[in-house]
Amino acid sequence: MTGIHPLRVLRAKPLWITNGVIAGVLALLFTVFYVGANIDPADHLHQLPVGLVNADKGTTVGGRQVDLGAQITESIKKSTAGGDKIEWKVMDEQQVQKELGTGRLFGALLVPGDFSASVAALTTPTPTAGAPHRPQLTVLTNQSAGSLGSSLARVATTTAAQAASRQVGKELTARIPQSEQDRLPAAARLLLADPAAVTVQDGHPLGTHSGMGLTAFYYALVLVVCGMLSANVISGQVDHALGYTHNDMGPRRVHRPLIRAGRAQTLAIAGTLMIALSLVMGSLVLAGAVGIMGMDASHLPLLWLYSVCAIAVCGIGALTLLAVFGTPGMLLVTLVFIAMAVPTAGATTPLQALPGFYRFLAEFEPLRQITGGVRSILYYGAQGDAGLTRGWIMLAVGLTAACLFGFGMTHLYDRKGLDRIPHDNPEPQPATAIPA
Repeated sequence: MTGIHPLRVLRAKPLWITNGVIAGVLALLFTVFYVGANIDPADHLHQLPVGLVNADKGTTVGGRQVDLGAQITESIKKSTAGGDKIEWKVMDEQQVQKELGTGRLFGALLVPGDFSASVAALTTPTPTAGAPHRPQLTVLTNQSAGSLGSSLARVATTTAAQAASRQVGKELTARIPQSEQDRLPAAARLLLADPAAVTVQDGHPLGTHSGMGLTAFYYALVLVVCGMLSANVISGQVDHALGYTHNDMGPRRVHRPLIRAGRAQTLAIAGTLMIALSLVMGSLVLAGAVGIMGMDASHLPLLWLYSVCAIAVCGIGALTLLAVFGTPGMLLVTLVFIAMAVPTAGATTPLQALPGFYRFLAEFEPLRQITGGVRSILYYGAQGDAGLTRGWIMLAVGLTAACLFGFGMTHLYDRKGLDRIPHDNPEPQPATAIPA
């Protein structure tokens, strides 16, 4: 007992400085990662992949072959109005459906097979009553690839389609003599200036319990958080079981007898617990999401296995940081698994709409890899090229890196004799329960 009142610790400058720096840095970093990544996605948009399909068969007008579909697609491809924000990928309908079905496209523009014939009909005087049939350009969306990305693609594609329609109308009007234009019905003359109607359809429909394409992200986030938080709990409980720390249970403090263990041994014990408990957590996450909340999901055995492995890898990664860096390790865990991970997951904001630094982080951030695998299982029939293969590979890489780094560093600490309690210090007296 020193006789010093506990409140006098508030006079210690290091207490204020250390906690102030840590709190301030965390506040600044979270602001930079979260707000900075999402403050202007449209301006940062770069090479968002959108399909462009020309199924138009063309038609013959005045003995001359006309292919307005090709004209529209070429005009869109060569347009510089949007800069390099959109990557137009010319393909056929079958390829577009496949790319939409693997999340590689955020949308598509489809020129139908009768487009030229429908436009040509507007230039032909007909005695039939009623307005002429208006040609259609179809914009396909893909919420499964991310709602914001799909929205950005829809706006860009609709704008391009409308501009192309007006350009075609301008050229058609210039080709038709004024005398022939006067013979056209009034409705046809109005349509001639902007001949194509743009319709929007869902290119890859999802179930009603798919969160508009966001359930994969939130499910993956749950897996990461389970691994991260359970690592913190397991690390503390292992230290308590070995007698290195006490455990406060309400007003009572429990301290076990000291069992000396090397740092590598401690990490091995914690890792074993993490792997075993991942089976429990993965099962409960799946049961809660699908069984209780009714989330749309298929391939349940695969989803369970992937969930268990994702939790285990994230947990072992977090345990590694805690074992190597000690108390500051929890701050690193928070930054790696939450602060830098959520904005770069590619679920809320597509990677193509992030600044370059965040796209770089996304290449190795765990949440992005896990989200891709979950999205493939939930939305794309567990296709490997839809993100599942990458997800498995990155989980294996992450586990390998965590084990090599964690056991390598802790073994080095052990070899250098950097024990957590030096042998020449008196060991804490064992006690089962003493007042706090």
